[in-house]
Amino acid sequence: MIIFKRQTTEKTMQWLFFTIAAASIVILIMIMIFLFIEGIPIFKKISIINFIFGKYWYPTSSPPDFGILPLITASIVVTFLSSLIAVPLGVMTAIYLSEIASTTMREIVKPVVEMLAALPSVVIGFFGMVVFAPFLQETFDIATGLNMFNASIMLAFMAIPTICSISEDAISSVPKTLKEASLSLGATHFETITRVVLPAALSGITTGVILGMARVIGETMVVLMVAGGAALMPSSIFDPVRPMPASIAAEMAEAPFRGDHYFALFATGIVLFIFTFAFNMIADYISNKYKQSGERV
Repeated sequence: MIIFKRQTTEKTMQWLFFTIAAASIVILIMIMIFLFIEGIPIFKKISIINFIFGKYWYPTSSPPDFGILPLITASIVVTFLSSLIAVPLGVMTAIYLSEIASTTMREIVKPVVEMLAALPSVVIGFFGMVVFAPFLQETFDIATGLNMFNASIMLAFMAIPTICSISEDAISSVPKTLKEASLSLGATHFETITRVVLPAALSGITTGVILGMARVIGETMVVLMVAGGAALMPSSIFDPVRPMPASIAAEMAEAPFRGDHYFALFATGIVLFIFTFAFNMIADYISNKYKQSGERV
């Protein structure tokens, strides 16, 4: 009787988890279908090549221009600049917390870093708009502090907790036997970290980095507030830009329902979806690749 109850409970839990997982997949597929249904009609008015590589985004002009290359360029460059800041800081903070910091220091620093992830994006955007933008404008003597560099700094703040948390977990999960073996062979603590710990944790670190960057490229509120909102090709990191999420958020409410502008914004969402999907696929591939390599080692 007891065995039967356990089997029944186990099967019930299996079906429950399967239903939840299936519902998540179905919802994602429905969102994808809706996104493509609403975005594809714009390509009856403009070719995919001209849409992606067009240099002018004037959806309300007559005739309208639906070139999203400035939006794509802004998203890519802002993501790249923020990664140059967030990746070193996030990974080095994770190394410090896992391998260098004392227990007391770790208990203080780790919650502070994780609290950054709890900050609403609008608060970070407000800080960049009110505090950091005037600082940039006065320091570098530029026309406006609402620009690509400001957006990159603010997005880096958002990516650091993700990169740090996942990397710290990956580094902490490295078996102590590997570290002890390295130290017993005469390696220093620094050599053990760089030649043993980091290669063994590379799968998790890489996953954290890519997921952090995926969050950056899809962020809306921060870039809407501090990037400047100019849908033009940037010539400097201090130029105002408008990444894809900011353009969708700023214009969707004003676009006539089922009009060309409406369809163009959904098509932009398709491009953004492809970017984030590619980030996640790369993270999954690299994670599995280095995990297998680590297991062979």
